[in-house]
Amino acid sequence: MTKIGFNLNKINTLQFAIIDDAFNSELDEFNVETNLGYGLDTESDSMLSLVKIQFEQKEVPFMIIEVSCEFDVVKSFWDKFKDSESIIIPKGFMAHLAMITVGTTRGILHEKTRNTKFNEFIVPMINVSEMIKEDGEFSK
Repeated sequence: MTKIGFNLNKINTLQFAIIDDAFNSELDEFNVETNLGYGLDTESDSMLSLVKIQFEQKEVPFMIIEVSCEFDVVKSFWDKFKDSESIIIPKGFMAHLAMITVGTTRGILHEKTRNTKFNEFIVPMINVSEMIKEDGEFSK
C-alpha cells in the first residue's frame, strides 16, 4: 500500500451519554455495537472519520459515545483520489483513519467515565479492516 500523507486536524466528541436506569449491574452480559462513518470536504482536501460505540444490555443502550476525527490529506494524494465522477478513497486508508478514531474514542470514554462504575467498560479491540470491505466511493 502506498503511504498517504495526512494530518489529524481536530477531534470532536459528538455524543456521550450514560443511561444509568438502563444498566443492570446484576447482568454479566452486554453487547457492543460499533458503527463507522466517513465524510469528505473537497474544498479543504480533508476527510472525517466517525465512530459510534453503543454498550447495550438486552438490546437497550446504557452508554453511547460518538467521536469524529478530522484529517487533512496532502493535496498530491487527494488529487490521486479524484476521478471524473467521484472520489475514491482506498479501503486501507479508510481503515487506518478508523483505527485512529477508535483509539481516540477509547481514550475519551476512559476519561469521561473516570471514577464511575462505567469505567470498567472499555472499547474493545476492533478489526476495522474486516468492517471495510471495499474502497470508499463518494460522489462529487
